[in-house]
Amino acid sequence: MSILFGFIITLASLLGGFTALGGHIGVIWQPWEFVIIAGMALGIYIVANPWKVVIDTGVATVQALAVAVPKQRHYLDLLGLLHALMREVRNKGRNEVEEHIDDPSSSEIFKNFPTVLANDPLAHFVCDYFRLIIMGSARPHEIESLMDEEIETIVRSKLKPYNSLIVVAEGLPALGIVAAVLGVIKAMGSLDQSPRLLGGLIGAALVGTFAGIFLSYGLVAPLAHKIKMVREQRCRLYVIVKQTLLAFMNGALPQIAIEHGRKMIGPGERPSIDVVENETISGGIAKGGSTEQVARAGARA
Repeated sequence: MSILFGFIITLASLLGGFTALGGHIGVIWQPWEFVIIAGMALGIYIVANPWKVVIDTGVATVQALAVAVPKQRHYLDLLGLLHALMREVRNKGRNEVEEHIDDPSSSEIFKNFPTVLANDPLAHFVCDYFRLIIMGSARPHEIESLMDEEIETIVRSKLKPYNSLIVVAEGLPALGIVAAVLGVIKAMGSLDQSPRLLGGLIGAALVGTFAGIFLSYGLVAPLAHKIKMVREQRCRLYVIVKQTLLAFMNGALPQIAIEHGRKMIGPGERPSIDVVENETISGGIAKGGSTEQVARAGARA
C-alpha cells in the first residue's frame, strides 16, 4: 500500500499546487495527449522486449504494488528446511535423502515448510545443490562458483522488468515532446481562429511535454525502482541457501551452518537465534512450530 499512498501524495501535491496557483485542472486533462504518449511507450516496450519479459513486467508490477517481499515466516521456513535436510545428510544414507530431493512435493520434510514448497524455483535450487552434496564429488569452492553464477543469472533475469521500465522512463520525456509537437502542428492549422481558441490549442499541446516528464519521473521510474527493491529481496533467499550450504560443506554443524544463512537476512526481518532454534527444534509449522509459538519465542529473545 505504501506505493499507492506515495502516488496519491504525488498527484494531490501536483493538482493541489496547480489549482492554488490559479490553474484550471480541466486544461491539464487532454486525454488524447496521454493516449499518444502512453500508446507509443507501450508499443516501443513491446517491440524492445520478448513477450516473456512483458508478461513478467505485469507480474513484477503486482508484486511491487503488494510489496510482496519475503517475511520472517519465509526466512524461518527456509532455514528450517535447510537444517532438516542437513541433518538427513549427516545421519542417513544417500538413498533416504534422495527420496526428499527427487520429489519435494511428496517429501514430508518439504511439506513441513510450505512457503518454500510453494516457491518452485527456490525448492529446485535447494534440491539441486543438496544432490551435488550427497554425490560427494564436487569441492566446496567449485559449488560456490557454480552457485554464484546461477544466482547472478537468476538476479539478472528477475531484474529484466526493472531494466526495461527504466529505458521507457528515460524515453518518456522525448515521447512527450513528440505529442507536444503534434499539438503545435494542430494549433498552426488554426492560426485564423480567435486568440482564445489558439491559446487553448497551444496550452493543450504543452500538456504533452508536461505529461511525458511527469509519467517518467513521477510514475514509471519510481515503479521500476520499487520492482527492483522487491525482486532483489526475493532473490536474497538464494544467497541464504548458498551461505548455509557452503558452511555445511566446510564442516559446520547444521545448527552453525544455518547461523551463516541467518546473517544474510536484513536486520529488519532477521529472526533472533532463539527463534531460529525454536523453529528447527519444532521441525516447522506443520509439526507444531506455529506462528504464535515463533512469536512467543521472539518475545522471550
